[in-house]
Amino acid sequence: MTITVLGIDIAKNVFQLHGANAHGKMVFSKRISRSTLLRTVQQLPVCLIAMEACGGSNYWARKFTAMGYLVKLISPQFVKPYVKTNKNDCNDGAPRRPPF
Repeated sequence: MTITVLGIDIAKNVFQLHGANAHGKMVFSKRISRSTLLRTVQQLPVCLIAMEACGGSNYWARKFTAMGYLVKLISPQFVKPYVKTNKNDCNDGAPRRPPF
């Protein structure tokens, strides 16, 4: 499994992770709890992590950067083009196309 971009939708207690390869095809999708987020991301290869910018994403960005990942925070006004379908936690983390 080659993940080049990991999209994370941040919520209060449950996080949705979507991993995409270099061609933008989703190869990984998982719903995890807050307590297992760091452990789950550590098990993945070093890749680009994309998240919607908010108060919580800044905290997680510092944690992931310290672990060696490249983190990009996307302003909420620019997230809309990446959402495929109706807004919900499962769909929010899955980009329609690679963000960078």
